[in-house]
Amino acid sequence: MSTLLKINASLFSSQGQSSQLADRFVAARLAAHPDTRVISRDLAAEPVPHLDAARFLSFLAKPEERSAEQQAVVSFSDALIAEIREADEIVIGLPMYNFGIPSTLKAYFDHIARAGVTFRYTANGPEGLLGGKKVHVFAARGGLYAGTPKDSQTTYVRDFLGFIGITDVEFVYAEGLNMGEDSKSAALTAAHRQLEQLAA
Repeated sequence: MSTLLKINASLFSSQGQSSQLADRFVAARLAAHPDTRVISRDLAAEPVPHLDAARFLSFLAKPEERSAEQQAVVSFSDALIAEIREADEIVIGLPMYNFGIPSTLKAYFDHIARAGVTFRYTANGPEGLLGGKKVHVFAARGGLYAGTPKDSQTTYVRDFLGFIGITDVEFVYAEGLNMGEDSKSAALTAAHRQLEQLAA
């Protein structure tokens, strides 16, 4: 039995276009592989706190010197990381807000980037510790950005995941969703076709 972790980053929870694409992929995957175990994390319904000095210092504190509050912060981060460790496959529903990723997803990333836990520093530079996983990113955009300098998402998400050791990352784009009904329909139809093939 394989385990799939689904992360929806839309502010609109399951109603967001990116979430609907991610959910559709998971439904297709379950239809093709019913024994798949799914872990769901909705960053709108259960937001991860944004990183601040206190939370960052909690990660740096030695285990035996942590206060109760610091231990609670670390335990929360550990739970997020445990979900990723368990997953063979990760699905991310990714909307674009103001040319970037949602701040809730950045907060999530900040809580899973832990030195000595998900990456380590070596003489040859940082080494990711969470390899061997496949990631599908379903990116929904109002305009057309893929392959242009304004697409900061793709490079950032690839770089971050690579930093923690995950290099097998595939993007499915649904773009031009705010450029009229014809554009929206064509983009979603193409994305649906692609995700159905990937889920088989």
